[in-house]
Amino acid sequence: MSLQEDIIAALGVKPAIDAEAEVRKRVDFLKAYIVESGAKGLLIAISGGVDSAVAAGLCKRATDELSAERGRDYLTLGVFQPYGEQEDIGDSYAVAQTLGLITVETNIEDTVDEIALETEYALKAMGQYRHLTHKGKGNIKARTRMVIQYALSFENNLLVVGTDHASEAITGFYTKWGDGAVDIAPLRSLNKRQVRQLASYLGVPAEIIGKEPTAGLWPGQTDEAELGVTYEENSDYLEGKPVRPEAAELLEKFYRETAHKRGAIPGI
Repeated sequence: MSLQEDIIAALGVKPAIDAEAEVRKRVDFLKAYIVESGAKGLLIAISGGVDSAVAAGLCKRATDELSAERGRDYLTLGVFQPYGEQEDIGDSYAVAQTLGLITVETNIEDTVDEIALETEYALKAMGQYRHLTHKGKGNIKARTRMVIQYALSFENNLLVVGTDHASEAITGFYTKWGDGAVDIAPLRSLNKRQVRQLASYLGVPAEIIGKEPTAGLWPGQTDEAELGVTYEENSDYLEGKPVRPEAAELLEKFYRETAHKRGAIPGI
């Protein structure tokens, strides 16, 4: 097999999907995992983007169905986690309101800034008189969010749900032990185009589906600008279609370099 075929097989992406069937399969997956684990529900961070909107929609369906079927209340908790002022936080609230979620907001700014300051003190002690890089501080933001999510989930016996999908997995475009550190990942085998298909089926507003993807780790950051390849090319590649040689080379380079994010912790 070609490397493209190997990657597609490893990530489990289909060349085409039926949105209704995929929603049903993933809702059933969430329900079974909740019951098996003895959890009382799910926790999902809502960023205002399409990935978290789809994951939240799947979660709410799963817990609503379980509540009706088992005669007890199961919860989907939506968490907003801005760093200071978040320009598009209205989109996060709109998604939660549409789905009827119980929500909380935890602003991470003070915590992140304190961790960054302590790290800069440590760098100074090493003779490095500088601020953290954008990416370094961005990783602190992602990991701080997960600390809070797991604290909330522990106190309420909830499972932390991830929004990562195959188009992020191929590039490793997530923070190790940050947004990649979750209990369950219902979007894992979908590419970005397929996530948008589920979004349309679930009734996610068009402005959120078409929104420019961003991890929101620093002002002006966008996924496609940072990666140098579009999600259309990314999705084409994962569906086995031909793409520009430069795009294929870049995706395969990312895949090789980020293998450590997808594998088990090495040991001896």
